[in-house]
This record gives sequence, C-alpha cells and structure tokens, in this order.
Amino acid sequence: MLAPEQIFMRARDNRARVGIGLGNDASKVKGTALSAMKKGYAEVIIFDSPDEMVKALAKGEVQAAVRGDLSANETMVAIKRQFGLEHILRAALMQPKGGKMFFLAPVGVDEGGDIESKMEIIRLSAKLFASIGEEMQAGVLSGGRLGDMGRSEEVDRTIREGLELEAVAKREGYAVEHCQILIEDAVRTKNLIIAPNGMTGNIIFRTMHLVDGCVSMGAPILNMDRIFVDTSRAKRCYTDSIALASALVVKGK
Repeated sequence: MLAPEQIFMRARDNRARVGIGLGNDASKVKGTALSAMKKGYAEVIIFDSPDEMVKALAKGEVQAAVRGDLSANETMVAIKRQFGLEHILRAALMQPKGGKMFFLAPVGVDEGGDIESKMEIIRLSAKLFASIGEEMQAGVLSGGRLGDMGRSEEVDRTIREGLELEAVAKREGYAVEHCQILIEDAVRTKNLIIAPNGMTGNIIFRTMHLVDGCVSMGAPILNMDRIFVDTSRAKRCYTDSIALASALVVKGK
C-alpha cells in the first residue's frame, strides 16, 4: 500500500535537486523550500520563470521540478515547447481523510478523451509505480452500473468504453478492473483510478481536494522523461510536493 511515509523516506534517501516555481506568493514558496530542505527531502532551487525552470530541468541542472505557484498555462506551454510534447498527461496523488493513497487520472480537462489516451495513461502509470517499487492496481470508472445500460446514450458509451479499456489493458498484462461508477469501492482496493475523461477527473480532484480537504501531493507529468510535479496554487504548502518530486527521481539518472 502506498503511504506518505514511503514517499518521505524515498525523498530523504534521494535528496535530489528540485526546482520550484515562484509566482505571486513568495512567502509560501520560500517557506516551502526551507521546510523541505530542513526535513532533508531535497536541495531546493527557486525559479521565478517557467522557461528558466523548464530549461534547467531539461539540462539536468535540477533533477526534478515542482510548478509551485507559477502560471499553469505558461508552465505547460514551456514544457510542451522544451520537450516537444503535443499533449500532457498527469496523475494526481490523492490522500483521502482516513483512506489509502491513490493516483487519479486524467485530471486535466483536455486529457484522456478516448480509449487510446487512457491506455497511454495506464502504460505510463505502470512505469511510475515500478519506479517506486509498487505494483499498479487500476480501477476504471464509468458513468453508471452495468444495470444502468439503456438509460442514457452517454452512460452507455462510458460503460462500453470502460469495459473495452479493461479488456485491452488486461490483454497487455496490466491489472485493470472496470469498477463501474462505484468510486467509493474502487479507492479501497486500487492505487490508480481512471476517470471517464479529464473533465470528470478534474471534478473528482476539485471535490476531494478543494471541497473536502483531501491531501494531494501533486500530479506528476507521465509522458516526459524528466520528473515534473504539477501543483494547485490552492495548496497551503508545497513541502510534500517537493518530497514527491524527489522521491520519483531514479538514482543514477
């Protein structure tokens, strides 16, 4: 089972060089950097420009980066340009109150719009789990129970996609189960939750993190060969995000 202590222990073991973005809330970012270094999670370098931080990441001047409170749009544009990406796929690490941690994807409103995109998330997530010594157990969500088929064309479509995604993923050797609409059951046994699309995933993320107070360490970008953890500017502190970024660094790379 993935636990916060596991992330923090790996971060202290790695103590990677991690960049963090500084936007409007200088005191929060600087306090975060100091806290992370005091706890031994990372050597933290602060950047006030998305372009400069992303270039430093590409050159290996930092081993990982955290968006902090830099502009989301400007930072994603810089990443796409620097790393030649047509799209970005993220998985947010969630820690519900009293529950086990899991990754949630897709979480960007323009991510995971079809079966192939969600299969890409599953393939890349399997590599992420392997890098931290965990076996991926994925649960695919859809818009209803199997018994709801016929009530709505949209519900029917998401259920068919969920079943097809389960079948394709299993053929490729991944542990994936179609959990229907039963997210409350899926989060008890799965460490990766696949939402029907990015809009739904974003709503789940916002409901859990911004309404109910669920902790989210951040959302690693899956489809790039460097470690970049996206964050919400609504977070009170980015210390755990820095720890996650440091923990994901593979020694020797």
